[in-house]
Amino acid sequence: MDNDEGKIEEESGRGNGDGDGDGDGAVGARSAGCLAITTATASPSGDTTLRAAPRLLDALRERLRYMHYSLRTEEAYVYWVRGFVRWAGLRHPRTLGAVEVQGYLVMLANERRVAASTHRQALSALLFLYREVLGVDMPWLKELGRPVANKRIPVVLTQLEVQALLARMSDGAVTGLLARLLYGTGMRLLEGVRLRVKDLDFVRQVIVVRDGKGGKDRVVMLPRALEAPLRAQLLHARRLWRLDQDRGRGGVYLPHALAAKYKRAAESWAWFWVFPADAISSDPRSDAVHRHHVHEKRLQRDLKAAVEAAGIAKPATVHTLRHSFATHLLQAGTDIRTVQSLLGHADVSTTMIYTHVLKSAAAGTASPLDGLMMSMPGDNDNDNDASDPAGHAGPAGRRPPRVREPFPCYRVTPSFTAAATSAS
Repeated sequence: MDNDEGKIEEESGRGNGDGDGDGDGAVGARSAGCLAITTATASPSGDTTLRAAPRLLDALRERLRYMHYSLRTEEAYVYWVRGFVRWAGLRHPRTLGAVEVQGYLVMLANERRVAASTHRQALSALLFLYREVLGVDMPWLKELGRPVANKRIPVVLTQLEVQALLARMSDGAVTGLLARLLYGTGMRLLEGVRLRVKDLDFVRQVIVVRDGKGGKDRVVMLPRALEAPLRAQLLHARRLWRLDQDRGRGGVYLPHALAAKYKRAAESWAWFWVFPADAISSDPRSDAVHRHHVHEKRLQRDLKAAVEAAGIAKPATVHTLRHSFATHLLQAGTDIRTVQSLLGHADVSTTMIYTHVLKSAAAGTASPLDGLMMSMPGDNDNDNDASDPAGHAGPAGRRPPRVREPFPCYRVTPSFTAAATSAS
């Protein structure tokens, strides 16, 4: 814990306790320059014991883990709450109100110029702090405006661009296999690196995605082109698993307290990672030492280098492979409900964004400039003349083409523009 966090939590203790010790069993005691908050609790035998109350950020972490929020969400919420307390001059959030919360959000939007999604995340963190941690449900919490997220069209690569990108990622490297797997199945980055051996079904040619976004499971196809590379990867993973078994290591991480329910599951081959890391690491929450999966930044770094090497002038990331997977399936005539199931979308409207990419009005409408610059009949009648009657000679003695008004056309035909307007 850094010094700033210690200061924040010290100030949080001052806000929670009663300095005179008059509160509901709360006793404030200064020790080594910081305020420790303790609460009096009665045991079944009648004895009264003092229990230290958790500091603000520790209480936030405990509540997030109790409600089974992901580690990424926990890190984000702690970041925004710490920033809010620092911005407020290290005052406890219980002493702050709507003016301070609104002022902090205004600062994020005007001074730091954060995106709407980032703004919404900061607001969600503060709402969680007041409602779930501090137990404050004031009317002003519901009156805070939530920024509207901007709708962006996803970046999609063509099939030739995907082919050029994957060609610059080695087949034998772990990141090259991961990139092909994500494009071939539509999985997210963390869903791919977290695959377990038991999730691969070579007989039915499917992959079971466990605990995806929103804690949901789904089934995707196993590309036949990747069957041999995946089997080779499993041989490499089994060698590392054998090494851990010989050295008596404690196995891999298991979610949702499965390690307590199934004592030997963490050490079994079925629960081992398909893409294990080469080194041993410690768990960020429990500090337990075991073998983790490969770090997601490895693929992000290698794919970025491959995009530059392929000369692709698009802001392509690992998630772009997922967008390209969905778009190319729809181009091939796959039903949108099937694509929705493969992507794990709860609502088909989320999947519809890829149909907007395919049926863009701009892609099916001719520009008026093209009609203006088209050569009309009669322009080339006197191309052999060295100059025009007015004496204005063009390059190499040729006169410039004449620009004429295009012929009017009164035929009414359906257009993509009209369809797009009616669909929206």
